[in-house]
Amino acid sequence: MFTGLIEDVGRFVGRNRVGEAWKLEVETSLPLAEISLGDSIAVNGACLTVEARKADQRFLVFHTLSETLSRTNLGSLKAGSAVNLERAMAANGRFGGHLVSGHVDTVAPIASIQRHGADRIVSIELPDCLKPLVIPKGSVTINGISLTIATLSENTFSVHLIPHTWDHTSLRAAQAGDTVNLEADLVGKYIVRQLDLKQQASPQSRVDMDLLAQAGFME
Repeated sequence: MFTGLIEDVGRFVGRNRVGEAWKLEVETSLPLAEISLGDSIAVNGACLTVEARKADQRFLVFHTLSETLSRTNLGSLKAGSAVNLERAMAANGRFGGHLVSGHVDTVAPIASIQRHGADRIVSIELPDCLKPLVIPKGSVTINGISLTIATLSENTFSVHLIPHTWDHTSLRAAQAGDTVNLEADLVGKYIVRQLDLKQQASPQSRVDMDLLAQAGFME
């Protein structure tokens, strides 16, 4: 489990294919002495497992499935790209962001990046699969960053980045058209799932305008 508070902006070194999987290498300033083999680290919001450390080069190596590369922006990263890194939350740590599983729901392109005073407003195209899971002022994870939805329209949503977030995450190097990883709020997913199951079990229980009229709530 993660919080969406980025610890380090690493540098993507490259990927090597091994059978049906891939080895991803990332250079980081995280304390390698505190990272064990098998640890979970979110790379641009995707939970990966540390397979090897190269302390002399400050590299971490991750074993990555082809499906992970195809469903996230990790498959399109170029050598030298900045990536957001966060270690799994410690049980005694502070919860500064929101519940982040590290399971990317989908990817989407950045529609625009605008400056607003000292802040940045980043607009993202809203995929259909995420529309039931996002609300104004709700939480969303963009490339592993815990952010609050400032505005929400039919096909886009926007987030505001304060200078600290802009300066200490990979979004500072992003441009319109770049693809970002998105993860919707975990609590919202469970709510939507339970409502779907309830509707499937009792289709007649659906609340609509006709039902409200029949119950006397409308004149």
